[in-house]
Amino acid sequence: MSILVFIEHDEGIVKKSSLEAVSYAAHLGDDVTAIALGNNVQTSELENTGKAGAKKVLHVAEEKFDQGVIQAYASAIAEAMEKEGANILVLAKSSLGDAVSARVAIKTDAALASNVVDLPDTTDGFKVKRSIYTGKAFAIVAMNGEKKIIAIKKNAATLKEDGASATVETFSPAVQETDFSATITGTEKATGQVLLPEAEIVVSGGRGLKGPENWGMIEDLAKTLGAATGCSKPVSDMEWRPHHEHVGQTGIKVSPNLYIAVGISGAIQHLAGVNSSKVIVVINKDGEAPFFKAADYGIVGDAFEVIPKLTEALKNSN
Repeated sequence: MSILVFIEHDEGIVKKSSLEAVSYAAHLGDDVTAIALGNNVQTSELENTGKAGAKKVLHVAEEKFDQGVIQAYASAIAEAMEKEGANILVLAKSSLGDAVSARVAIKTDAALASNVVDLPDTTDGFKVKRSIYTGKAFAIVAMNGEKKIIAIKKNAATLKEDGASATVETFSPAVQETDFSATITGTEKATGQVLLPEAEIVVSGGRGLKGPENWGMIEDLAKTLGAATGCSKPVSDMEWRPHHEHVGQTGIKVSPNLYIAVGISGAIQHLAGVNSSKVIVVINKDGEAPFFKAADYGIVGDAFEVIPKLTEALKNSN
């Protein structure tokens, strides 16, 4: 079974969520080919996808693909599927992945399932398990099409790291110039040592921190843990923190291994963006805060006392 994996990269580095997609594909079959679009990715990074399970990487090393024009991406991936005889496309669920997968599905007449959290059940057809209702429930979906596109949820697949280096081949798809008719006039990228969509650990703060001048202790804790920083919607609305750190239903939805909420009451809109986290720790001086009902662990205490002591203890344990 030939399987194609679309891998995303940022500043020359292949994203961990894409490596997870490669490992997921490797569990489906042993003939896994990845495709990377754009010139700004390191060859060594592409070769390293072999450790996750890819045998080969098709690299579209053309500058016109650097900007991420969705229609051109979809055309290139659809052509790669035909070239490789791949009936399955696997990719990470992301803002880019959502847009690309929908267009590839139309171009290839493929069945599409997004937010997939487990390997397919092939005992009776081809069925996948999806996370729905912002992580509150699961749906079992039968994929009946000959071609299938599976967008997996972050942290849903175990990352393989024992494979051999992948072979990198240059691929030049016959993409029409009309696919590049959209012009990206500018981009605004999130900043920080660890970005929210890729973070394994997230430390978020809310109005309980009383003002932007107190965010240093959140950043210190995050740096100690190698975590990304986030915030609640009221915090970003008051411009204490940039909007790209807003976690919640109308902000960024995260699914880290550990989510630490500091001074956040736990409104339903915020919970909708974090309830896929594997472990949730809540720190709040209000013992009746709704967030405690969703927490795996909770500390009832003043953040201005708890966070410095927690950070110090973590630093001393290293």
